[in-house]
Amino acid sequence: MKKLISKLRKEKGQLKAYSMSEILIVLCIIGILIYLVVPNQTSVVTSAKSIEAQNMLSMIHGLQKSHFYRHSKYTADFNELGFEESLTIDKGGQAVYKIEVIEASLNSFKATATALQDFDGDGVFNTWEIDQDRKLKEIVKD
Repeated sequence: MKKLISKLRKEKGQLKAYSMSEILIVLCIIGILIYLVVPNQTSVVTSAKSIEAQNMLSMIHGLQKSHFYRHSKYTADFNELGFEESLTIDKGGQAVYKIEVIEASLNSFKATATALQDFDGDGVFNTWEIDQDRKLKEIVKD
């Protein structure tokens, strides 16, 4: 290998290569670009994970309506609804949101999905809510 390198140097004078300073400049530019792009991705992650909450609350709404048509009332009991809650991340599962029926009466109900993970690190946990009229809204933004 040494003979090959010395032969190439003799033929062309020197091997063509990038200097250390050129490589460091390129790495710095790549680092700055990554630094600028990564913070913008947190909103994408938050909106992607909030789809879980929206889907689960829509399922709760459908089950509540079905229960209401059979029993003429809403319920806060998941067993009566036939809803099996997914294991949450704090219990070794994959679900990021805790689903709860916070209010159930003869004519109305409210269910919430509260994030168990703070997506952007500000101490605020994302919360969604749905009611008997299928009004799905984000109560607390993260």
